[in-house]
Amino acid sequence: MSEKNTSIVNWIIHGQEQLASCSDSAKLDAQILLAFVLNKERSYLLTWPEKELVKQDEQHYLALLKRRVFGEPIAYIVGIKEFWSLPFFVSPATLIPRPDTEVLVELVLEQFAEVESLHCLDLGTGTGAIALALASEQPKWQVDAIDFSLDAVKLAQKNAENLRLTQVNIFQSDWFSAVEQRKFNLIVSNPPYIDALDENLSQGDVRFEPESALIADEQGLGDIKHIAQQALNFLKPQGALFFEHGYQQGDAVRNLLTSLGYANAKTVKDFNGHDRITWANKA
Repeated sequence: MSEKNTSIVNWIIHGQEQLASCSDSAKLDAQILLAFVLNKERSYLLTWPEKELVKQDEQHYLALLKRRVFGEPIAYIVGIKEFWSLPFFVSPATLIPRPDTEVLVELVLEQFAEVESLHCLDLGTGTGAIALALASEQPKWQVDAIDFSLDAVKLAQKNAENLRLTQVNIFQSDWFSAVEQRKFNLIVSNPPYIDALDENLSQGDVRFEPESALIADEQGLGDIKHIAQQALNFLKPQGALFFEHGYQQGDAVRNLLTSLGYANAKTVKDFNGHDRITWANKA
């Protein structure tokens, strides 16, 4: 770009042009990256469009644009992602929280709106998004959150501290292995549910996310089956089990829960009208 056009507005235009072929939100991506470089809110870019960048910031911005052109998710580049209107630190050790997962949070809060005190377990917590979102709305709930990845556990603990939700108990566990004999009113999970041969694994953000948090055997249902079977030993009578799953797995997950003796299995669609959340009660 010409040295005469080093203002914020022109750098945004340049970034948008660079990202046009790899992003459906090229202008927004360019704004987020530039705001990150300047350590400012995006509103600053609109308020001071003619302000010029110093050379160091220009070089930093260009380097981030290259990473985005390569396909690296914005959330990993800037290290943060909003979920449930809360800021979450993210890293390549965890999945990036997605808007569709908010459907699970909404559904749980809706079903337990009148319950002031309960014990909840979040299996495979990652960044801690589900557990911490629930705790932010229901501070009297006792929430435990586990993950097999120690890096994920540390990141979730960092998010809990940053959000001042330190009442959430976050620890390492291979699913239920470290949960002992506790009993829960509510178990939630966004487990790995993608088949290893799914062509989508080579596209978009998932190329950069940990495979251990994405892929499950048995056409993506292996971990869901394991959790559903074991959860019967950890749910209180009438306790509820909630899964996020793939958009083609609603029927299979409902049938699985019913075959295991769960009652009232239901599937709820995400914001795009796809099957996304299935839940049922322990009979």
